[in-house]
Amino acid sequence: MKKTPIDKTDIGILNALQLNGRISNRQLGSTLHKSESAIKVRVQHLQEAGLIKRFAAIVEPKLLGRGLIGYVQVIVERHTEQDLTAFMEKAKALDEIMECYHMTGAFDFLLRIAVADMDEYSKVLMKKLGNLPGVRHFESFFVMSEVKNETAYSIGE
Repeated sequence: MKKTPIDKTDIGILNALQLNGRISNRQLGSTLHKSESAIKVRVQHLQEAGLIKRFAAIVEPKLLGRGLIGYVQVIVERHTEQDLTAFMEKAKALDEIMECYHMTGAFDFLLRIAVADMDEYSKVLMKKLGNLPGVRHFESFFVMSEVKNETAYSIGE
Protein backbone atom coordinates (compact mmCIF):
# COMPACT_ATOMS: atom_id res chain seq x y z
CA MET A 1 0.00 0.00 0.00
CA LYS A 2 1.42 3.32 -1.08
CA LYS A 3 1.68 6.17 1.42
CA THR A 4 -0.67 9.01 0.53
CA PRO A 5 0.76 12.52 0.83
CA ILE A 6 -1.18 14.73 3.23
CA ASP A 7 -0.92 18.38 4.15
CA LYS A 8 -1.56 20.41 7.30
CA THR A 9 -5.32 20.59 6.66
CA ASP A 10 -5.56 16.82 6.14
CA ILE A 11 -3.61 16.27 9.37
CA GLY A 12 -6.02 18.56 11.21
CA ILE A 13 -9.01 16.72 9.80
CA LEU A 14 -7.59 13.29 10.67
CA ASN A 15 -6.63 14.32 14.19
CA ALA A 16 -10.06 15.85 14.86
CA LEU A 17 -12.01 12.92 13.40
CA GLN A 18 -9.99 10.38 15.38
CA LEU A 19 -11.04 12.11 18.59
CA ASN A 20 -14.63 12.80 17.53
CA GLY A 21 -15.93 11.03 14.44
CA ARG A 22 -19.21 12.94 14.75
CA ILE A 23 -17.71 16.43 14.47
CA SER A 24 -19.50 18.33 11.72
CA ASN A 25 -17.83 19.67 8.60
CA ARG A 26 -18.88 23.12 9.76
CA GLN A 27 -17.08 22.68 13.11
CA LEU A 28 -14.00 21.26 11.37
CA GLY A 29 -13.99 24.15 8.92
CA SER A 30 -14.23 26.68 11.72
CA THR A 31 -11.35 25.05 13.62
CA LEU A 32 -9.15 24.71 10.52
CA HIS A 33 -10.19 28.04 8.92
CA LYS A 34 -11.68 26.38 5.84
CA SER A 35 -15.17 26.36 4.36
CA GLU A 36 -17.61 23.58 5.16
CA SER A 37 -17.65 22.51 1.51
CA ALA A 38 -13.82 22.41 1.34
CA ILE A 39 -13.77 20.18 4.42
CA LYS A 40 -16.40 17.89 2.90
CA VAL A 41 -14.28 17.47 -0.24
CA ARG A 42 -11.16 16.82 1.85
CA VAL A 43 -12.88 14.18 3.99
CA GLN A 44 -14.21 12.42 0.87
CA HIS A 45 -10.70 12.47 -0.61
CA LEU A 46 -9.24 10.99 2.61
CA GLN A 47 -11.87 8.23 2.48
CA GLU A 48 -11.23 7.49 -1.21
CA ALA A 49 -7.46 7.40 -0.57
CA GLY A 50 -8.04 4.83 2.18
CA LEU A 51 -6.70 7.00 5.00
CA ILE A 52 -10.14 6.94 6.64
CA LYS A 53 -11.22 3.30 6.67
CA ARG A 54 -14.60 3.80 8.34
CA PHE A 55 -16.46 5.68 11.04
CA ALA A 56 -17.45 3.79 14.17
CA ALA A 57 -18.54 4.19 17.77
CA ILE A 58 -16.21 2.82 20.43
CA VAL A 59 -18.27 0.84 22.91
CA GLU A 60 -17.52 -0.38 26.43
CA PRO A 61 -17.27 -4.21 26.29
CA LYS A 62 -17.99 -4.64 30.02
CA LEU A 63 -21.37 -2.96 29.60
CA LEU A 64 -22.16 -5.37 26.77
CA GLY A 65 -21.32 -8.40 28.88
CA ARG A 66 -18.01 -9.01 27.11
CA GLY A 67 -15.62 -7.72 29.76
CA LEU A 68 -13.03 -10.52 29.69
CA ILE A 69 -10.47 -9.66 27.04
CA GLY A 70 -7.92 -12.25 26.04
CA TYR A 71 -5.12 -12.69 23.56
CA VAL A 72 -4.55 -16.08 22.00
CA GLN A 73 -1.34 -17.07 20.25
CA VAL A 74 -2.00 -19.74 17.64
CA ILE A 75 0.44 -22.09 15.93
CA VAL A 76 -0.88 -23.97 12.91
CA GLU A 77 0.29 -27.33 11.57
CA ARG A 78 1.03 -26.37 7.97
CA HIS A 79 1.80 -23.09 6.29
CA THR A 80 0.30 -23.72 2.89
CA GLU A 81 -1.83 -21.01 1.33
CA GLN A 82 -4.86 -23.28 1.46
CA ASP A 83 -4.42 -24.12 5.17
CA LEU A 84 -3.69 -20.54 6.22
CA THR A 85 -6.63 -19.22 4.22
CA ALA A 86 -8.95 -21.84 5.75
CA PHE A 87 -7.88 -20.82 9.25
CA MET A 88 -8.31 -17.11 8.53
CA GLU A 89 -11.76 -17.53 7.00
CA LYS A 90 -13.05 -19.57 9.94
CA ALA A 91 -11.47 -17.19 12.49
CA LYS A 92 -13.09 -14.17 10.80
CA ALA A 93 -16.50 -15.79 11.21
CA LEU A 94 -16.30 -16.11 15.02
CA ASP A 95 -18.00 -13.25 16.88
CA GLU A 96 -15.77 -13.67 19.92
CA ILE A 97 -12.64 -12.90 17.86
CA MET A 98 -12.35 -9.13 17.67
CA GLU A 99 -8.99 -9.03 15.88
CA CYS A 100 -6.92 -11.63 14.05
CA TYR A 101 -3.37 -10.99 12.89
CA HIS A 102 -1.11 -13.25 10.84
CA MET A 103 2.24 -12.87 12.57
CA THR A 104 5.96 -13.44 12.14
CA GLY A 105 7.94 -15.08 14.93
CA ALA A 106 7.22 -17.90 17.35
CA PHE A 107 3.50 -18.18 16.58
CA ASP A 108 1.42 -17.80 13.45
CA PHE A 109 -1.66 -15.84 14.55
CA LEU A 110 -2.57 -13.49 17.35
CA LEU A 111 -6.25 -13.25 18.25
CA ARG A 112 -7.92 -10.71 20.51
CA ILE A 113 -11.08 -12.17 21.96
CA ALA A 114 -13.88 -10.69 24.04
CA VAL A 115 -16.11 -12.91 26.17
CA ALA A 116 -18.23 -12.54 29.30
CA ASP A 117 -16.13 -14.62 31.68
CA MET A 118 -13.95 -17.73 32.03
CA ASP A 119 -16.95 -20.03 31.71
CA GLU A 120 -17.75 -18.56 28.32
CA TYR A 121 -14.08 -18.68 27.30
CA SER A 122 -14.00 -22.37 28.23
CA LYS A 123 -16.96 -23.02 25.92
CA VAL A 124 -15.43 -20.91 23.11
CA LEU A 125 -12.15 -22.80 23.54
CA MET A 126 -13.72 -26.25 23.36
CA LYS A 127 -16.39 -25.60 20.75
CA LYS A 128 -14.84 -22.97 18.50
CA LEU A 129 -11.12 -22.18 18.88
CA GLY A 130 -10.19 -25.83 19.27
CA ASN A 131 -12.03 -26.61 16.05
CA LEU A 132 -10.35 -24.00 13.87
CA PRO A 133 -8.67 -25.70 10.88
CA GLY A 134 -5.05 -26.77 11.28
CA VAL A 135 -4.48 -25.59 14.84
CA ARG A 136 -1.52 -27.37 16.45
CA HIS A 137 -1.18 -25.30 19.62
CA PHE A 138 -2.54 -22.17 21.21
CA GLU A 139 -1.80 -20.24 24.36
CA SER A 140 -4.15 -17.77 26.01
CA PHE A 141 -3.41 -14.62 28.00
CA PHE A 142 -6.05 -12.51 29.74
CA VAL A 143 -6.14 -8.79 30.50
CA MET A 144 -6.05 -8.04 34.23
CA SER A 145 -6.39 -4.27 33.83
CA GLU A 146 -6.37 -1.86 30.93
CA VAL A 147 -3.49 0.59 31.24
CA LYS A 148 -3.83 2.26 27.84
CA ASN A 149 -6.21 1.78 24.94
CA GLU A 150 -5.79 4.32 22.17
CA THR A 151 -7.63 4.34 18.90
CA ALA A 152 -6.10 7.57 17.58
CA TYR A 153 -2.74 7.52 15.82
CA SER A 154 -0.38 10.42 16.42
CA ILE A 155 -0.29 12.33 13.13
CA GLY A 156 2.08 15.21 12.61
CA GLU A 157 3.84 16.91 9.76
